[in-house]
Amino acid sequence: MIKSILLSTAAVLAVSCAPDSDADGSAKSGSAPTHGAEADSPEASESARLNAWFDEKYDAELDRSPMAKTARGVIDEDYGKWADNSPEFEEARYKRSQDALTEMKTNFDYDKLDAQTKLSWRLFENMKERERSSYKYREYTYTFNQIFGQQTQAPTFLISQHHVSEPAHAEAYISRLEGMGDYLLQALENEKRRFAMGIYPPAFVYDSVLQSIDTLLSGAPFDESAMHSALWDDFVTKTNALDIPEASKEELKARARAALVDIVKPAYSEIREVIEAERAEAGDDQGAWKLPDGEGYYAYRLENMTTTTLLPEEIHQIGLAETARIVGEMRALAHKVGFNGTLKEFVASLSEMPEMGYPDTEEGKAAYLADATAIIDNIRSRLDELFITKPKAQIEVRAVEAFREKSAAGAFYAPGAVDGSRPGVFYVNLGDMRGVSKYSMEALAYHEGIPGHHMQISIAQELEGVPKFRKTAQYTAYHEGWALYAEQPPKEIGLYSDPYSDFGRLRMELLRAVRLVVDTGIHYKHWTVDDALAWMEENTPNSGGRGGLERYVVMPGQATAYMIGMLKIKELRDRAEDVLGEEFDLREFHDVILRNGPVPLSILEELVNDWIEEKKAS
Repeated sequence: MIKSILLSTAAVLAVSCAPDSDADGSAKSGSAPTHGAEADSPEASESARLNAWFDEKYDAELDRSPMAKTARGVIDEDYGKWADNSPEFEEARYKRSQDALTEMKTNFDYDKLDAQTKLSWRLFENMKERERSSYKYREYTYTFNQIFGQQTQAPTFLISQHHVSEPAHAEAYISRLEGMGDYLLQALENEKRRFAMGIYPPAFVYDSVLQSIDTLLSGAPFDESAMHSALWDDFVTKTNALDIPEASKEELKARARAALVDIVKPAYSEIREVIEAERAEAGDDQGAWKLPDGEGYYAYRLENMTTTTLLPEEIHQIGLAETARIVGEMRALAHKVGFNGTLKEFVASLSEMPEMGYPDTEEGKAAYLADATAIIDNIRSRLDELFITKPKAQIEVRAVEAFREKSAAGAFYAPGAVDGSRPGVFYVNLGDMRGVSKYSMEALAYHEGIPGHHMQISIAQELEGVPKFRKTAQYTAYHEGWALYAEQPPKEIGLYSDPYSDFGRLRMELLRAVRLVVDTGIHYKHWTVDDALAWMEENTPNSGGRGGLERYVVMPGQATAYMIGMLKIKELRDRAEDVLGEEFDLREFHDVILRNGPVPLSILEELVNDWIEEKKAS
């Protein structure tokens, strides 16, 4: 999963270009981002003019969001500032965005563009049109929640995004601590407004939010314990690494300490008070159906998350069919390794095998991180067997910070800086080592790292010849569909050599099929989390796992994008293999998928179909 489960604040720019991380549209284009027109032709001239305009709009919007700039690796006079998340700012941004669409249609001639720039036009146009249709649901995000709530996103942003390599950067960090109170209280105003509108999560979400606040405020300088709080530890670590006199370091720390105690803590205390009051009134209804126009909102979420027009019942039925298929494959593999009991018994037996897990110690956590890194290093050395284009960006494997272990997903990816100054990060939640296993870690590393999220996102960021908005666009079905698909090609070159690791791959694929069932169950069929757990208990070898199901409650539709996206990529590959026969080249197919940057599934299908026709013609 992408973290966005990218930081919501770091995605401000993407929102200005793509509504709710997804869009749909249609276009005809070649298989790679090259304009193809003669340099002095009218086509090349108009394309160059429009691409320059796209980048001007992108840069102008980026300049309005200090946090988005930080996420992109930009360090300037806004480095010590936060984003403006007020409804007034959002309204002004929306108007600028819609005006830009009118400006494009007025000042540029679509018929004079080359193929790639026509694709950029259609993507930009459709994004704005989708944004218009989504605008009425702009208040429907739960401001404080256990997955991407502002109570954890703000400190996570400082810890993971705010780089400190010179004293001025530490000064900017202090400025952000001093402004963090206003930023959090602005989020609180959004929360109170939405609660009054009837847009709030069930009570259990509030419990998680309260727990995360308490964890954040644990340790020095918030209390007298010897342990450092997460923010204080981060600032101290980054400041101590500076090559400046000790007296200067102590002066910076004193100012940061004062900001944490006098500004940050009171803001969190105020949020806590409101959250406790809202929790008492929230109730237990869990699905999107409970919200104003809940049915319309969920339909919108499914369309945006999957970039399809699939109805909730259709997605539900796909989930049932895929669950049955994968369970059958898992049962066959269990029998292959000599296990004669039920599939549920086989899964239970794996959890009891010491060699399939890691000790719940610091040494055990370090061993997991080292092993996951080794898996990524190994597949990186084999990429030429599967891919033509490879990423330049580096990747690190890190443990989720302690303050968000109890609320964070099991694993996720945070993109690196576009300029390569900050690596991508594959985060794994090691808060409870019973929740991680050796037999699942290979598929997980491929999904979050290489050839999954890190590879796809890095290749997009490194593309040349396309406007900036296409390099950082977000289409959940494309991103997550690719990452789920990317778990499988390593098997084709002899990886997953251990049948238990292959079983782990199937178990992870099963999770994505189950999501189609339980997400539509919760938000369309009025299931509760307990209902979803009961269905899983009856129909899969997986049991327990409330955390994942509770995540789906606060992110309607998002969980359906993985399997829907993967199924489309597999469908396109099957079609290409069938039509092209011996002329099919897997490396070329992967290039078609990756080398145009993120696109909705309908456009992806057109790109593959065009490639097939080009191959047939040649």
